[in-house]
Amino acid sequence: MEENIQIETKQKMELALANLEKRFTTVRAGRANPSSLDGVMVEYYGSMTPLKQLATISVPEANQLLIKPFDRSALGAIEKGIIAANLGYNPGNDGETIRIVIPALTEERRKELVKQVKSMAEDAKIVIRNLRHEANEEITKLELPEDEEKGMMKDVQDLVNDYNKKIDSLCKEKEQELMTV
Repeated sequence: MEENIQIETKQKMELALANLEKRFTTVRAGRANPSSLDGVMVEYYGSMTPLKQLATISVPEANQLLIKPFDRSALGAIEKGIIAANLGYNPGNDGETIRIVIPALTEERRKELVKQVKSMAEDAKIVIRNLRHEANEEITKLELPEDEEKGMMKDVQDLVNDYNKKIDSLCKEKEQELMTV
């Protein structure tokens, strides 16, 4: 029973770390990356639909994204959705596809993105702390002898420390990637 709590907590922390890595891919670093459009929602026939379901997104050049909708009538809505997502992109509509030329990042924009990355990392740390809290509550419910309970809580805290280090490491990597011109 006691091992289950630790295993479950570790699995949840792994998921939190994987989620952070996925969120980091949406932060662009001056190169075209189709995943930077993952959060874009488009109003299509009255309902909000993810852009990925309405079009193929490709990278014809290192600093360009090409969006080819399955239904040409959705071009205008896709363009509006990209602008509304406030990603700093300026989509160009040629009647069949939408081209986005990724502008070179300015120093100011790089610093904004670093702040965004740090905020994402802090959110992940909060998730980890909440998982620690849940695990500690589970341990308390087991009504174990005090020294055993403290030992298990220390093990959970060690897990928290490990994952916080991993988060910090990921954050530093992304920060370096963003600040490299």
